[in-house]
Formats: sequence, C-alpha cells, structure tokens
Amino acid sequence: MESARLRLNLLLNELELIEKSVSEIELSMERMLSATGYAEHLLSIKGVGVVTAASFLGEVGDPLRFQSARQIANYAGYNLVEDSSGKSVSGTCISKRGRSQLRSLLYQMALTMVAKNEEMKQLHKHLTSRSKNPLKKKQSLVVVSKKIITVIYSLLKKQTTYADKQGRELPIRPPLVY
Repeated sequence: MESARLRLNLLLNELELIEKSVSEIELSMERMLSATGYAEHLLSIKGVGVVTAASFLGEVGDPLRFQSARQIANYAGYNLVEDSSGKSVSGTCISKRGRSQLRSLLYQMALTMVAKNEEMKQLHKHLTSRSKNPLKKKQSLVVVSKKIITVIYSLLKKQTTYADKQGRELPIRPPLVY
C-alpha cells in the first residue's frame, strides 16, 4: 500500500510538472504569434486557436512569401497527381510530396473547423452529399484543408479579419490568460 501511495504521488507531481510546461509553451507560442503581426487575422477565424495558428506559421513560415495559396497547398503536398501504374489508370490523388506535419496540422484544423465553423461545415456537407461525384469524408476534409489555406492566405494578403457571409467582421477572441 505504501509503494502504491508513493507511486501515485510521483505520478501526480509529474502531471503537475507537465501541465506547467504545457502552459509555459502555450504562453510562449502566444507571444511569438503576436510578434508575427498575424495573430489578429488568424484568431478571427472561428475554430482556429493560438496553438493551431502558431503551429501553422511554424510549419509554413511567412505565408506571404508564397505567390498564391495554391503554392502553400503544394508545399503541404496537396497537389493532385495521376494515380496510374502500367495500363491501369485509377484517377487522381494527392501527391504527399510536401511537409507531412503541415498536412497533419491542416487535417486536424479541418476536423475542428467542420465542427465549429458554419461555412466549413456547409462545405463539407455539400461535398459529401452532392448528387454528382460525392466525396468520401476524408476526401472532403482534404478539400476543407485546402480551403483553410486559401482563407488564411487571403486574410493575411488583404490584412483583414474573417467575415461571415453578410460581410460583418466577427469579434476577435481575447488573448489567452495564464
């Protein structure tokens, strides 16, 4: 019983240390994101938080160094290539020749955005339920990921915040407090 109590105390101390480290890292990410000058624009998108915005910028660098959103999509490996071998041609798929961590991040962002952002939810629903050439759910999430790239690039290029369909600017979320 004594060894179990000791082990439990050690685990609780370790958990406390990890939580403290995570909060320090998130605070550092928030400071770095604010230093880029893109925080206001990125955080105005519903479904994008400090960690995802900072991670996106960490993977891409300065998005405005690219000439278009399509170049960022290609950088992530979202460009389409023909999937064929010999005489069999089975269509197209993404190349996956880009940054796998960026693709993973964008996919996670797409999952969150489909749940929280009404426009992305409608896009996902349309792509999966259209009568002509409906996409599978994962294929639709790849399209949503590419749409997220386009939205982010457009916001940063135009130096504006995310607006809903009526053209009103959505309120900016307050910064995280630790």
